[in-house]
Amino acid sequence: MTMACKSWHVNRREVLKGAGVALAMPYLNAMNVEKSAAASATGELPKRMMATYISYGVYMPDGPAGIPRKNAEGSYEHHEWSWWPCAKAGPLSFNKSSEPFRELKESLTYLRGLDHKGGWKLGGHSSGDVFLTGADMAEVETTNNVSIDQLAAKHHGHKTRHASLVMGTEGGTGSYLRSKTLSHRGPGKPIPSLHKPQEIFNQLFSPYGDKGVEQIRANLRRDASILDLLMEHSRSFHNRLGAEDQQKMDEYLESVRDIEKRIERTSQWTHEPLPDVNTKGLNLEVTHKEPQEYIRCMYDLVYLAFVTDQTRFATFMTESEHSSSSEMWNYANYVLGYKGATHDIAHKRPEGYSGQWDRWRAENHAYFLKRLRDTPEGAGNMLDNTLVLWGSAHPHASHSGMNYPLQLAGGKNLGFRHGRLHEFVDDKKVPLANLFVTMLNAVDVPVKRFADSTGNLNQLMS
Repeated sequence: MTMACKSWHVNRREVLKGAGVALAMPYLNAMNVEKSAAASATGELPKRMMATYISYGVYMPDGPAGIPRKNAEGSYEHHEWSWWPCAKAGPLSFNKSSEPFRELKESLTYLRGLDHKGGWKLGGHSSGDVFLTGADMAEVETTNNVSIDQLAAKHHGHKTRHASLVMGTEGGTGSYLRSKTLSHRGPGKPIPSLHKPQEIFNQLFSPYGDKGVEQIRANLRRDASILDLLMEHSRSFHNRLGAEDQQKMDEYLESVRDIEKRIERTSQWTHEPLPDVNTKGLNLEVTHKEPQEYIRCMYDLVYLAFVTDQTRFATFMTESEHSSSSEMWNYANYVLGYKGATHDIAHKRPEGYSGQWDRWRAENHAYFLKRLRDTPEGAGNMLDNTLVLWGSAHPHASHSGMNYPLQLAGGKNLGFRHGRLHEFVDDKKVPLANLFVTMLNAVDVPVKRFADSTGNLNQLMS
């Protein structure tokens, strides 16, 4: 039996379709930016934050959970291809795996022993879902929670054309415990990651396509009117609904309000000129069959978004934990000639490939950090004003969700002191969320608690 359409029924697709037109984003032009222009408008240097994720484990052959053992003489063992650059806490030295970061020594820190207790029961391949949220998805927060980048964007995203930039190599959101994105607005609100360089470029630097600004503004006004009518109409029957339906309607209206806010900010930014960026040397048509060029192109897009101050908060899931349906599955074959799926390296730990795979990933991330370091900004450089977290929630072949491999770079002007490996094990164990509190405070997000945090990590600060 077909249910009759009541007068207050709303075609949600039509509303979102209208709003979607208004939220279409920019077209980018990359490379050859010699100096950050981010501080030109206000004279204040921006404070940025980025998180980058690697999957399928890293090579830790030195001991249980990758924490080095002591030999009979009492010295620490350390493998030349271990992901960790050195055996024990203290000043950094570098092995074969971490060699690409040697010249960045004074701008980065390694952190061993941090993790999310809420991810322990998920297992390595699912704990990537909570890498930036710290949510207890196995128990009480089954639909996840807000990620640190989105909390920062909520406080400061209005300062730039885009509140944040969410990227991944596979795109979309995936599903619970099989995430393809690091970013979440809150429970049940994963943000789809962007994975096509040309589309990301367009979204950042050519938001209007072939439409004129006046046409865009007219579309925005139309979409705002549609949403106003929807809100007014919804309020008129809200009190006639049952408690469960009222809750569902409140959640829906909250989503509508989010769209309203995005329409408003998009409208405001139509009055600001778009940056003119040179795309020479940037291959926006690159595919996964050219892994290094693809990954570096994505990093270049983040760099361009930062250097032109289009956004100050970004995430990049360079690999998901469930990539069997994408070309990511074959990356190790393309890069190293490994005869098997990339995922297999984490299980079989083949000598001659495991450390080399980690080094290849390190080379690509170091490439990005060096671009930031080599770009003047204020009295220093862009890396000094940017926090970059790099690591994974799947540390090694055991599929454990403990002792994440983590590196933090940049942020000297935000108070961070680098050049060391810090160890948080045994009686020094603290939650990874303590690092998040420290990072958020450094970019002027005034939080005292995040997830299961118990404090901050003042030992990382000057």
